[in-house]
Amino acid sequence: GVINILYGRGREVASPIMKSGRVSILALIGNSKSAIALQDLHPNKNRLRLVLGLEAKNPAIILPDANLDLAIQECVAGSLSFNGQRCTALKILYVHETIADEFNKRFAAKVDALTFGNPWDKSVFLTPLPEKDKPAYIQELIDDATSKGAKVINAKGGELSDNFIFPAVLYPINKEMRVYHEEQFGPVVPIISFKNIQEPLNDMAESNYGQQVSLFGQNIKTIAPLIDTLVNLVCRVNLNSSCQRGPDVFPFTGRKDSAVGTLSIHDALRSFSIRTFVASKDIDYNNKILQELLNSKESNFINTDYIL
Repeated sequence: GVINILYGRGREVASPIMKSGRVSILALIGNSKSAIALQDLHPNKNRLRLVLGLEAKNPAIILPDANLDLAIQECVAGSLSFNGQRCTALKILYVHETIADEFNKRFAAKVDALTFGNPWDKSVFLTPLPEKDKPAYIQELIDDATSKGAKVINAKGGELSDNFIFPAVLYPINKEMRVYHEEQFGPVVPIISFKNIQEPLNDMAESNYGQQVSLFGQNIKTIAPLIDTLVNLVCRVNLNSSCQRGPDVFPFTGRKDSAVGTLSIHDALRSFSIRTFVASKDIDYNNKILQELLNSKESNFINTDYIL
């Protein structure tokens, strides 16, 4: 009874449990709509503690001096591993205008070279999508973007079947497009070029999300002040690497609409615990009793040993 596993659809299984009021903590990695719906079912919301990993619109920022081979490799993996269906996936790429043409050409070619097939085949990178409506939704994002000035810059982009749509690389993206604002959670990669670094920084500051960012560059005089700014906009800055979850000793959290609370091994134990202590006034009478309690080990709580 310490750990119980219930199989079934999340809402169907969790809803009656939440309605019972016997749950003290809701830990969830998923969509804010699901989190809000479950919270609303609890009869005593003031007693419900939350640890939530929610939506994100994680950007990559590719600076002019970035190692393009590394940046492209990490951005392909970051945006399209698990078909982009990770909250920690890269959801939008900011590329400096001086390298945008070269980056786009090579990135699009890498995406077109990805292998589609069944997930148990080790050579496969792209797989069928688990949600039946997802291909149609991704097509909506592509159609909206192309109607507002974007182009699909990879040859296979948008090829559609019943349960799959080949990743579309979209460029140039602007703020009028749905894919700029919405967390696509699927195989479409929007790219936007920038001239001044303040452009992506301003966009991140205005965003409702604040989970992670990937920063690609080499000059430490440029990188250092950027890191100092980015750590106030997101909760994890990935230097020359894609956004990702873990290892579990690292805190997993976010700002604004991206999270409530923090998950890691240490933080999870804290979240599922309530701090308790015994206090007394600093007088000889109390000090003597406390010392006797420690010496006798009559109390499991009042002791100097760590219990793991």
